[in-house]
Amino acid sequence: MILEALGSAVLGLALAWAAAHRLSHRLPARPLVFSTGIAGALFGDFVTHTALGPGVAWLSLAGAAVVSAASLSLLLRPSTGLRRSATA
Repeated sequence: MILEALGSAVLGLALAWAAAHRLSHRLPARPLVFSTGIAGALFGDFVTHTALGPGVAWLSLAGAAVVSAASLSLLLRPSTGLRRSATA
């Protein structure tokens, strides 16, 4: 269980780093992005492990990746180059 939690934290950190690297202009400060990625992955691992039980670590890591990505997507701001419609 400890290795599974450590693996999901590393997975969340990797996803947060990739998001911060790729979408830095649309995300808030990096410490918030990294902590959200890690917390989302740990929560996803907890929920998946609780639902499925022990013995399916790869599914728990998949659940951690999904919840971490969903948490990081909530931090995205709209891009600055918004187009206005002709009627607005």
